Amino acid sequence: MSIVEALIEQVEGEVARAGAAGKVTRLSLSIGRLSGVQPDSIRFAFELLSPGTLVENAALEIEEPPAVCVCAGCGARTELDDFCLECPSCGSRDISIQGGREMLLQTIDLDEE
Repeated sequence: MSIVEALIEQVEGEVARAGAAGKVTRLSLSIGRLSGVQPDSIRFAFELLSPGTLVENAALEIEEPPAVCVCAGCGARTELDDFCLECPSCGSRDISIQGGREMLLQTIDLDEE
C-alpha cells in the first residue's frame, strides 16, 4: 500500500507544481515484469486509497514492459517474464538484462473543466 500512497502523493505534487486545476481522470503507469511489483496489488490498493483524494474515480492504466536478456555469447535477444542467470538460447552466463525493472508514472490526464 505504501507504493500507492507514494504514487498518490507524487500525482498531487505534480498537479500542484503544474498549477493545474481539475480532477485527475487517468493515470498511466509502467511496471516492469521484473520490478517485484504486482500490478493487481497496485490496482487493489489504488481502489482502497483513492477515495477522497485528487485521483478519486481516475482510471488506472498499467503497462507491463518485459525485460530483455541480451547474450554477449550468441547475440540472442530474448524477452523474459522471470529473472534468468543464463541465455535461454545457448546457456551462456555472459548476459545482461535490459529493462523490466522500472516503475514509472508515465502520464497524468486532467479534466480541467
